[in-house]
Amino acid sequence: MFEHVLEEVPNYKTFHTVDELNASSENLARKHPEKVKISRIGKSRNGEAIIALRIGKGTKTALLFGFPHPNEPIGSMTLEYLSWKLVEDKTLDRLDYTWHIVKCADPDGARLNEGWFKGPFTPLDYALNYYRPPGYQQIEWTFPIKYKTLVWDKPIPETKALMKIVEDAKPQFMYSLHNSGFGGVYFYVSSACKPLYRVFQNLARKEELPLHLGEPETPYMKQLAKAIFKMPTSVEAYDFLKKHTKKDPAKIINYGTSSDDYARRVAGSFTLVCEMPYYYDARIGDTSESDVVRKDAVLHGIKLAEERYSFVKEKYSEVKRSLTKHIEKKPFIDAIEDSLKRFPDTIAAQKHWAQTDRKLRRKATVAEKFDSHVISLFYNLLSLGMLYRCIRNTNNDKTEIEVLQHLKKMNKNLERQLSYKIIPIRSLVKVQLGSALATAEYISKKRRSK
Repeated sequence: MFEHVLEEVPNYKTFHTVDELNASSENLARKHPEKVKISRIGKSRNGEAIIALRIGKGTKTALLFGFPHPNEPIGSMTLEYLSWKLVEDKTLDRLDYTWHIVKCADPDGARLNEGWFKGPFTPLDYALNYYRPPGYQQIEWTFPIKYKTLVWDKPIPETKALMKIVEDAKPQFMYSLHNSGFGGVYFYVSSACKPLYRVFQNLARKEELPLHLGEPETPYMKQLAKAIFKMPTSVEAYDFLKKHTKKDPAKIINYGTSSDDYARRVAGSFTLVCEMPYYYDARIGDTSESDVVRKDAVLHGIKLAEERYSFVKEKYSEVKRSLTKHIEKKPFIDAIEDSLKRFPDTIAAQKHWAQTDRKLRRKATVAEKFDSHVISLFYNLLSLGMLYRCIRNTNNDKTEIEVLQHLKKMNKNLERQLSYKIIPIRSLVKVQLGSALATAEYISKKRRSK
């Protein structure tokens, strides 16, 4: 029923900026005032308006929001296309939803990433323009929670804006539009939904994209099917840290819970996350046996992270005192200092897990080895990129040059080990949108069958 909707996705060449997204929303509301209501649902920490669209008058409600993390613009393009299509294509009326769409939930953070939105789309350019806030400033992870010693009641303004929609609209379907950086396609869902598993997997395969069959994002992830996981929670993170460290997990976590956890509690929502990478290497989908034990592969990735931590700690300590007068660097300072503070305990927990979990005694697959040995380098590159942006133009020339040289050396090492492809934005949008429409339809049928 919706095949034509996916096939008509434009061949986007670049990502929209915050201003472009806002202008498009204003234009849509102006052209179709009888179908679209535009509103300011809150303000960012820097005082910028957070804009929401309400489209349709269906009996069910959906909340879809982009930029749950500010370095993740793919979802904003999915929502850009969908918002216009909901108004102009009556086929989608059959889903019977009232759609609440927030193209950019974090305008402040998104603007700090706009330097790479127009390309070139290389890992190095991405790293040099990359920003991601610490957990306690992330929209996705600052929803309220109370669990044992973990008490978080400090949602940031952007999170409060989404909380209000959840509380008022009680969405049956919520879509937090994340994306990863490098790897394959994978999905998170609130609960088991077997009819959707093959649909999700086939959407990726149709675009000739591999499923992510390497290591999951965290060791405690519950897998439901290939590349499909149950949504992780802060409770699971807490319990994992409790098992593998001797410290109070609440002091290590230092953030709240996810939008999914909150929406399930408040509205009984079903949440979908479709993680799309910018780049992929075919090895991430190779499940044949590698030449290393999985435990050793994981520990190799941990070793690379420890080397990156030592370098960042050393270089940041050289310039820390001089940065206090550079107010414009505060977002990067906060992110780096939080990472340095939390890293020793979180990596100790991961190391203990790797050394004690019997499941890691088998041979690693090619995908798992590739994830730990190569993709981990990509994410370490991003950390160096933030360090470089923090130091750049602060009169710390010697350290600035050293960080940039180290970053470029790491990038060359990464490129030597890769045979990667940059994924067309159109393909990314088609998979994200296809999974959204399939999930919306699944929820409709599930409600009718009750």
